Amino acid sequence: MRGKKQDLRLEAVRQRESLSPSEVHARSQLIQQTTVRFAPYRSARAVALYSPIGNEVATDNIRDHAFMTGKSVYYPRIAEADHPALIRVQSAQDLKPGRYGILEPVGDQNLPGGAESLAVFLPGLSFDLKGYRLGRGRGWYDRLLAGLKKGATLIALAYEFQVVDDVPVEALDRRVHYIITESRIIDCRMRVAVGLGSGA
Repeated sequence: MRGKKQDLRLEAVRQRESLSPSEVHARSQLIQQTTVRFAPYRSARAVALYSPIGNEVATDNIRDHAFMTGKSVYYPRIAEADHPALIRVQSAQDLKPGRYGILEPVGDQNLPGGAESLAVFLPGLSFDLKGYRLGRGRGWYDRLLAGLKKGATLIALAYEFQVVDDVPVEALDRRVHYIITESRIIDCRMRVAVGLGSGA
């Protein structure tokens, strides 16, 4: 399992990092334009975003739209023992490089445990149609998702080439509900419900 994941991770990184800056910008723009029109995002009162590293899909337009429409905006911060927490930001200026060089929130307002509707946007290296995700390899998002209430909507942002037939799955892996690429929105809940044998 570990070797298969590592091979898939290396190939995904190779493809992603081969994109030119103009390709990253153009594809990220398309993905973000689709996202801000997407009903689960529009109905969410709070959003959790990620700070992209390398050539990951950008999230700045989603962030700015969320601020403009009055949503609460959260970003992960890696605390001691690599434990992540979602911290609220009020503007882009609340994000500063953390100990891994990734932009992190500087405030101290944690995501409340109440009933506020939440859309969580996730990065990753590869995703399959059932919603399983191959992450960056440090397990940050696995731990973050484990602490979230079940009602959160999990949305992956990915380039089309990052969608593969199968991602190696472990017992505690959580599926995303949707994947948004530059060419489509994949409803992963339906893929599991109806199966993939028909070629859907």
